[in-house]
Amino acid sequence: MKLVRVGPVGREVPAVLTDDGSLLDASGTVADVDGAALSPEGLAAIAAAVPTMPRLPAAAGNRFGAPVARPGKVVCIGLNYALHARESGAEIPAEPVVFLKTTDTVVGPHDEVLIPRGSTKTDYEVELAVVIGRRARYLADAQEAMACVAGYAVSNDVSEREFQLERGGQWDKGKSCETFNPLGPWLVTADEVPDPQDLQLWLNVDGQVRQESRTSDMVFGVAEIVRYLSRFMVLEPGDVINTGTPAGVALGFPDPKPYLRAGQVVELGIEGLGTQRQVVGQA
Repeated sequence: MKLVRVGPVGREVPAVLTDDGSLLDASGTVADVDGAALSPEGLAAIAAAVPTMPRLPAAAGNRFGAPVARPGKVVCIGLNYALHARESGAEIPAEPVVFLKTTDTVVGPHDEVLIPRGSTKTDYEVELAVVIGRRARYLADAQEAMACVAGYAVSNDVSEREFQLERGGQWDKGKSCETFNPLGPWLVTADEVPDPQDLQLWLNVDGQVRQESRTSDMVFGVAEIVRYLSRFMVLEPGDVINTGTPAGVALGFPDPKPYLRAGQVVELGIEGLGTQRQVVGQA
């Protein structure tokens, strides 16, 4: 299934996107696409109700919100593509590099991305987002880890490199500015993504290709990331994991580095998971 949330900010309606592009109103089955809906029981209830769901009017699809409502946490993996680690001047990590983004960074896939005040180094990062559907705690192996995945989505892990790398402390201050995590347009349930390690992902700025890779190039795959994280924190249904970005970010270019500027257009996507488009604005 493709789960979506459509409508104005703060008034999104949970829906199912069908193969013919129709939007089916899921609000009679689930209150929202949240942790309860993403549990095995919740997904089963949605799937069973699809044949009787009413269609939403076409106008309802004028705005897609993030396909996950109120994630409990957004956990990110850094330097998870070897070429990206090298372009960042870092060693390929021996263990996953873990940091957090505040959950209010999550916005719709086509919402405006705002350059923070005082920023000169706002960057883009296309990433595969993993959405958790079962409580994950001290998982033993890859099989247990994959059983905890509800689905996948496209994520743009927007970053301010000066705040992240030059202002002291940890990475979070360069990762948690408002609008810094467009998510969606939809959440594709895990049963429809047979191999999350074999997906093409790409990102363009003003029509110019900046990033193009495959998830097979990850240093740590989805199963290992979920298993590893469960040793250090409890993952709950509705949590989002950004699994890292490939080479091609502005940070990795020679000077003058092509950081984002107001008025630019960022487009990105992942095979089978849809595309995003953001106009860059100024906070």
